[in-house]
Amino acid sequence: MGLTGIEIFKLLPKTNCGDCGVPTCLAFAMNLAAGKAELDACPHVSEEAKEKLAADSAPPVRPLTVGAGEYAVKVGGETVLFRHEKTFVNQPGLATLVTTDEDEASVDGKLERFKACQFERVGLNLRPEMFAVKDSSGDGAKLTALAKKVSDATGAALILMSDSVEALKAAATELKDQKPMIYAATADNADALGELAKETGCPLAVKGDGTLDSVIELTQKLTAMGLKDLIIDTGTRDLKKAFEEHIHMRRAAIKDRFRPLGFPTIVLANEMADDLLNEGVVAATFIAKYAAFIVMSDVKPEVHFPLLLDRLNIYTDPQRPMTAEQGIYPINNPDENSPVLVTCNFSLTYFIVGGEIESSRQPAWLLVQDTEGLSVMTAWAAGKFNGESVGTFVSKCGIMDKVKHKSIVIPGYAAAISGELEEELPGWNVVVGPREASHISKFIKEFKPE
Repeated sequence: MGLTGIEIFKLLPKTNCGDCGVPTCLAFAMNLAAGKAELDACPHVSEEAKEKLAADSAPPVRPLTVGAGEYAVKVGGETVLFRHEKTFVNQPGLATLVTTDEDEASVDGKLERFKACQFERVGLNLRPEMFAVKDSSGDGAKLTALAKKVSDATGAALILMSDSVEALKAAATELKDQKPMIYAATADNADALGELAKETGCPLAVKGDGTLDSVIELTQKLTAMGLKDLIIDTGTRDLKKAFEEHIHMRRAAIKDRFRPLGFPTIVLANEMADDLLNEGVVAATFIAKYAAFIVMSDVKPEVHFPLLLDRLNIYTDPQRPMTAEQGIYPINNPDENSPVLVTCNFSLTYFIVGGEIESSRQPAWLLVQDTEGLSVMTAWAAGKFNGESVGTFVSKCGIMDKVKHKSIVIPGYAAAISGELEEELPGWNVVVGPREASHISKFIKEFKPE
């Protein structure tokens, strides 16, 4: 059983320097106890304390990052088996496979579809992040050239795949600054690829023979070499068995703190199904239980959009509402005569209201006030969407410099704040809008600011 936060705190330097990324040593100790931080983040901890804390302070599932820049994929760091226990935090990366024997037109098509596969949802840009670049002939130059082409065209995080150690060495050495994943160390090449991972600083995948025992042997051997950033592929391609293995590995890591299985995992959905739609079924299964990387043979919006939504829903904290950023949102190219509407920053409310305004094709300014993610009625009842708060927001947000009229439309469900808001905004005409969002389009077509 791991140490408690207080027990860990007693072994820390207690300087409250903040160098670890949190303001106090106690907070850092609590993060260590919860598996949310690593002891290496504290530069001042003594060697004696490191020895005592090393085994207990590391997260049960090793956190690591593949890639660099905006497409970098951080995985691992999970501390629970079930989302309702706390939350899942580092969502799995979705990768598209390209191979060195694939014709140029096919590769270019995948690159274009990858770049186009982006969806705006609740203020987030949902998209796949990775390419798996596979060597088909043992030619390191071809693997390197294709990986560089993919990286230059998309910026995506890379998985370098080959049965040839030399091919992987050529590509990983050339692209090490982009921190690709090296795939994969087996019983036959673990020594050579372990040394390559140490030299390049790249994460290394291990591939078992279809049993967890083979995986354990590999991870123990590689960690003894000093490697920490490992990814597990059990080698199983049967959906039912792979599903069971993922549950066993997560349970062993979290419940039993069994370190040899406490690493993120990779699933090759392209090798577990015979078409992209069935690959999508496999991917959905392991988004839930518990893959960190999923490789598919192609990228198409009709398959990936449901997966991206599935991933978003599972890897969102259910105790925290999703919010839009506070500010001014111009819709349909508004000008100084366009109407001004105000609403809360609960994402669903913002997107429904914004969508209705957009579909009306009428230019308007939508003011989104921070209500801590509460809906209009809830925020009003909680005192977070009242005349004073709305008036202060309108006065400071800058909308008065963008329009020459003095009219503002408030939600119908917040009609009660109209009188107070008129006092907060002297000279302004406060108009009560529709109660239902579906009526906004008709309302805004007929409304004329004063």
